[in-house]
Amino acid sequence: MPLEVENLHEAIRHVKRNLRKALPNYAETFHDAESELRRRVAQIVDEREAGNPVIPTVPYSDIARVGVSPEAIARIKDCGACIIRNVFAAEQARAWDDEIGRYVEENRLDEKLAHAAEDKYFGTLAAAKPQIYGIYWSRPQVQARQSESLTRARVFMNHLWLAESEGRRHFDPGQVPVYADRIRRRPPGSTSLGLSPHCDGGSVERWLDDSFRNVYRHVFSGNWRAYNPFDAAWRPDAREIPSPAVCSMFRTFQGWTALTRQGKGDGTLQLIPIANSMVYMLLRALQDDVPETDLCGAMPGRALSVLPQWHAPLLDALTSIPVMEPGDAVFWHSDVVHAVEDAHRGQGYSNVMYIGATVGCAKNTAYLARQAPAFIAGKTPPDFAPDDFEVDFRGRGTENDLTALGRSQLGLPSRG
Repeated sequence: MPLEVENLHEAIRHVKRNLRKALPNYAETFHDAESELRRRVAQIVDEREAGNPVIPTVPYSDIARVGVSPEAIARIKDCGACIIRNVFAAEQARAWDDEIGRYVEENRLDEKLAHAAEDKYFGTLAAAKPQIYGIYWSRPQVQARQSESLTRARVFMNHLWLAESEGRRHFDPGQVPVYADRIRRRPPGSTSLGLSPHCDGGSVERWLDDSFRNVYRHVFSGNWRAYNPFDAAWRPDAREIPSPAVCSMFRTFQGWTALTRQGKGDGTLQLIPIANSMVYMLLRALQDDVPETDLCGAMPGRALSVLPQWHAPLLDALTSIPVMEPGDAVFWHSDVVHAVEDAHRGQGYSNVMYIGATVGCAKNTAYLARQAPAFIAGKTPPDFAPDDFEVDFRGRGTENDLTALGRSQLGLPSRG
């Protein structure tokens, strides 16, 4: 059931009044959390300036065979992000990139994009026109999602979460249902095509929805140090305000897989690698300098903006990810602040497939039931503006391209 808010300003006023009443020392609690955040940001800045990596990197071979060390796992959970090297062979990634390029060109997608529906999801961000193509069902995308290697990588990431707590089992981390997303094809020399810092997976809902408030129950009770961003309690129950490009599934991690080489300056991903930075953002909105009907600029149906006006101490930690080779994948926690560099100053295309990590739960199963018919018909998935470009595209992935795992991940019955 989606979240419906009839009078947004009054709803914000009401929830802020109640949250402050339940936490009378909200200012003191915020300053305590802010001090810890500033310490963590300073540490990231020092590491970055010293040339040390601030985002953990794990070889896929460790996941597949050797095992990931406890130290590496602790660092991933602290940062809320991870790069996994060589999930696919570089040759495979380049072949997929070539095939997607032909898919886009032969089906004249660029002409169709001139008439694309506007989802407005990034409409309030300072930079809001990423070079993202509304295709979901090319054969490479279908093949990558159902691959054994990427499935194994995402299961590893899912197991970083506490899937059972509060006397309940929240999800099955061994399941990775498909959330069909788009691709990025960013040509060299492109400018003003980035995204300013933001979070996905909920904006005003984080304060207004009962289940979201339960996710952050330790924060709003003042015991913010007990908050565990990887505790899944209440997460699959959280409700979003419907809007094109607002994700209706519970994603443990957002992510993408590199199809080309790309690094800093190539219009790549930037992260603020602090898994619990949402503590600061949630408490910031309750402070007395924020208008009573405002949540630091949060708007329904939009990405949650991270703004210099309200969140300046956090922004110093914004860091471009290291160089990604074709076949590498990056994942970041659903609460981690991220952005995309405005300019691509590199020499070649900066191309990725957006493939995050999901889990088996009732919320995600319900979405699969709506998404599967879109796959079969080649239509746009339910969460996105309904362009339906691919209905008659040559080279589109179909049921014939699915493995048994692929059918299961799409929620389709197995073939006898």
